[in-house]
Amino acid sequence: MFSLISIINSFVLYMPFLYFPEDKSEYIPAAITMTIFGIVAILTFVLIKRVSKKQEAKTKELEEQINRERQNEHL
Repeated sequence: MFSLISIINSFVLYMPFLYFPEDKSEYIPAAITMTIFGIVAILTFVLIKRVSKKQEAKTKELEEQINRERQNEHL
């Protein structure tokens, strides 16, 4: 009779869900895919930063405009 601990140990030790190919050329498609997704992630990050800077500048301009209008009303 197997105990729960021995089942877990055998599952973790043998890790049947992992696959390490003998032919290392099978890693090439995975490396290419990972590189593409990494580049896309970096480009997305840069794009988000640029859009955020533009929005920040517009918000600052709008805030200054509102402050000028308030000052003109009080005079």
